[in-house]
Amino acid sequence: MDENTDNKSCPSCHSEIAMGDERTSHHSEKTIRDLVNRMNRIEGQVRGVKGMIERHVYCDDVLNQIASVQSALNGVSKLLLEKHMKSCVREQLQEGDEEVIDEVLKTIFKMMK
Repeated sequence: MDENTDNKSCPSCHSEIAMGDERTSHHSEKTIRDLVNRMNRIEGQVRGVKGMIERHVYCDDVLNQIASVQSALNGVSKLLLEKHMKSCVREQLQEGDEEVIDEVLKTIFKMMK
């Protein structure tokens, strides 16, 4: 790390991160495992949809499977947003970082598109 780089301490893990570098989450191993398991299932669903298209499966059936994938992704997003609000955001607010509110609102607006 460059000596002139501004550093900021992560509020949860108390590790030092360089400003502008990627931040990391600090969720429990159970949460990470749950999110990864869900994403693995979704990955399988997406491969299944691709196979359906390759096999010329009836469009309505493919569209229903795509809707299922979107719903599963929304579920992952909701879980991650909940964990983010209850940990990262709470801690940043407690430290007086009010900018996190704008960051979360921007993310939620993107999710609502």
